[in-house]
Amino acid sequence: MNVILVIMILALVIPIYEACKDSDIWQKMLAFASIATKTSVMILVISILRDDWMIGVVGVLILSLGNASLMLLAQILKRMKIIDN
Repeated sequence: MNVILVIMILALVIPIYEACKDSDIWQKMLAFASIATKTSVMILVISILRDDWMIGVVGVLILSLGNASLMLLAQILKRMKIIDN
């Protein structure tokens, strides 16, 4: 199971690299959404391994609320005309 966690952490590095490399705000937001999703799945895997449902609840909250807040930020930026689209 530790190998799976190491592979998940390595998969987490890819969107971090893309967020640093790209200057387009939409690509950065997609990278950050990917990072949030991958970290919440990692938290869920850890909660299953430890048999701790409280950590799993935190992972589910991050998974649901993190992406929702990112979409709210995108709508705010669109209405403020910071992002042309």
